[in-house]
Amino acid sequence: MKSNIGYLLAVCIFLSSCSVNRYVPEGQSIYVGNKVRVQADSISKPNVSGLADQLEELIKPPANKTIFGFPWKVWFYYWIGEPKDEGGLRSWFRKKLGEPPRYATQRIVDINAANMVAFLDNEGYYRSSAKGKIVPNKNKRKRTAINEYDAYVMPRYVINEISYMVPDSSLFNRNLVLAKEKTLLKKGDPIRLEVITTERSRIDQELKGKGYYYFNPDYLIVKVDSTIGRADSTLGPQQVNLYLEVKKETAQTSLKQYFINRIYVNTGTEENIQNDSTLITRGRLRRGITIKDPGNNYKRRIFYDAIGFRRGNLYTNTMHDVSLQRLVNLQNFRFVKNRFDLVPRSDSALLDVHYDLAPMKKKSLQTTLSASTKSNNLGGSQLDVTWRHRNFFRGAEMLALSGYFGFDVQLGGNRNSSNNVGNEYIRYGAKADLSFPRFIIPFVRIRPEKSQALPKTILSLNYENRIQRNFYTTRSIRGDWAYVWRRNSEVEHTLTPISINFIEPRNINYETYDKIIFDPDTNPLDVDRYLDILETKYLIMGSNYSISYRPTPRPFSKNQFALSGGIDYGGNLLSLFAKKMASDSIPKELFGVPVFQYIKLDGDVRYYRTITPSIKWANRLMLGAIKPYGNSKYMQTPQFKQYFGGGSTGIRAFRARSLGPGATPPDSGSIALFGYQSFGDIRMEFNSEIRMKFTDIINGAVFVDAGNIWSFGSAERARYDERALISSDFLKQVAVGGGIGLRLDFSYLIFRLDLATPFRKPWYTQEPDPEAPEGEIKYRNPWVFNEIKFGSKSWRKENLILNIAVGLPF
Repeated sequence: MKSNIGYLLAVCIFLSSCSVNRYVPEGQSIYVGNKVRVQADSISKPNVSGLADQLEELIKPPANKTIFGFPWKVWFYYWIGEPKDEGGLRSWFRKKLGEPPRYATQRIVDINAANMVAFLDNEGYYRSSAKGKIVPNKNKRKRTAINEYDAYVMPRYVINEISYMVPDSSLFNRNLVLAKEKTLLKKGDPIRLEVITTERSRIDQELKGKGYYYFNPDYLIVKVDSTIGRADSTLGPQQVNLYLEVKKETAQTSLKQYFINRIYVNTGTEENIQNDSTLITRGRLRRGITIKDPGNNYKRRIFYDAIGFRRGNLYTNTMHDVSLQRLVNLQNFRFVKNRFDLVPRSDSALLDVHYDLAPMKKKSLQTTLSASTKSNNLGGSQLDVTWRHRNFFRGAEMLALSGYFGFDVQLGGNRNSSNNVGNEYIRYGAKADLSFPRFIIPFVRIRPEKSQALPKTILSLNYENRIQRNFYTTRSIRGDWAYVWRRNSEVEHTLTPISINFIEPRNINYETYDKIIFDPDTNPLDVDRYLDILETKYLIMGSNYSISYRPTPRPFSKNQFALSGGIDYGGNLLSLFAKKMASDSIPKELFGVPVFQYIKLDGDVRYYRTITPSIKWANRLMLGAIKPYGNSKYMQTPQFKQYFGGGSTGIRAFRARSLGPGATPPDSGSIALFGYQSFGDIRMEFNSEIRMKFTDIINGAVFVDAGNIWSFGSAERARYDERALISSDFLKQVAVGGGIGLRLDFSYLIFRLDLATPFRKPWYTQEPDPEAPEGEIKYRNPWVFNEIKFGSKSWRKENLILNIAVGLPF
């Protein structure tokens, strides 16, 4: 049977091939592939690793697609036939499934060989050569051919020194020489045209930062002397000296510094200006800024804050970019057009600045419906409705009012269990945000004219109900007053001096409550923990500060990193007014609600390295801890302030909230009753993955994750046993997992599938080994490679975790 199928397939391919061949002109062959061979110079033997792949990327056009040598897309092209209607269904299928034949021609081969020689010259492999030929298929009945290329590569030249050649000590020439301090052309680096081009652009930007508005990188020329090795026997034979200078034909206007004269802002379109003969400038001229606002829609101060130029200031490209970015980030204009006009005077070094703005609609309504699945077998949906006003007080203030409703249900496992009370949720709430594009600080006026982005003051109020089905509801009311600002594009600060949060459990299902409390199979620690949750209200008034640092990588750098961290503390002020209780172990209360005092620290370090253009290595280290103190040192930390392990953005081999704390083993009874509800006061997590780009859309990954969570203090406070507490042996309780991932990159979103399995289970360190000799106390080996059984259905169900998510994990 199998041989018949194979024979039938061979006949189909043969017949299909014939049907393609009859369309191929006599003496022509369909171009179906390339082969590049690189031969290093036999004397100097340069390193040519990876060079063949780089040369193959230069070959144009791409070959016709084949399967086992059969040009199947060309066959589809002819089989579908010529469409009668260019917009019809046949035309669409022909374009999607087929492709026109490309014929192998020596002219194309010669052009590609010349391009390879040019590339080798640009990369410093001087005097190298390349040639190509067409190789027809040995089977004469198959009218196909491949192009073969042979590149002979000479040794690569490196930079000895670079000199900036200037004829005199004029101001421009002095500024040009100063630009050498941050040069990208380093001694010992290969001479590359791409680096030289980037260096010219860098110098251009540095000069524009000093007022040379009309300068252009094309005015710079770099001359290469490759004969120095023969002239100086002390130097290696493959070294060059570089000489950078300004072209002699450069106009003098490009070598002058320019200053700002007048600044004009128009908040309407050009048509508005031409048609409105009664248009006048509102108010007096201030800071050299003239504002034309036909609809009287905006306060003048937003333009004074957004535009960094002032009359008499030296032009700089930095302030040019900053001003544009600020106007765009006001989110009040569809587009921002900017131009600079030279003041018409024979010896003028003055520029007039013009900003033409197209206003957006003030009000908008947005509805978002989202769906999600999680590794803990929860799936759900959420509906968000948001109304925005972009110019609430005529000062580019953004008011956003939103409401939402969502739910999570269990998709598998104990979905039908009558005792399940913790795995399904309903959440709904409302939120109001009012954002000001400036600092609002009582009795203080700040003008951050040097900052890259306008600062923000954000006032927010949140109300949320989270219903744990058949159990209880958590109500949260929160208000924040926050400031967000950044000095440049690399560092961003967020300060929330006032954050007030009131949380209370309500609508308790006492039938479920009694069932949990009096059920002899319920873990006593779970009983204590949930009694605290159900009986404790929280009133938190705190402050927090966070900072993120994302340095801009240097050109051609393979390394990139980012740092972020923050501190969150609260309860100190409220505790001064709170009522002291009879015992120090009982927290103080304000209006009958316990005041929670705490300090919380978080840090996040990320490092990325580009190994090849299609392979990237990504790493993340996260550390965090929260510690109650003072009035609250005996209180259980509320869950919304704690950490959890596992999930699609954490340790992916463990379900969300299923890991830890410490060496605490999973309790099947608690999971069946409450779902995965493991939380801790300390988090340590490390993630590393290799990301591979297969096509423009399909990407892959191989990853390893490690970490865990722990609790502070005593078992009585943490409501876990001793295995959950942090100790000197905490590293022995680290969980490790890994797996593979598939990512579909659609540009506007990345759809991610990560399949992971545990490598190390920390609770094994506290479980007796069933294979230990009788009478000997021995714990199980936490490394579980010996337990891997892909053929076992029960093992796969417990240990293969599929994470479905949108976006990269870090």
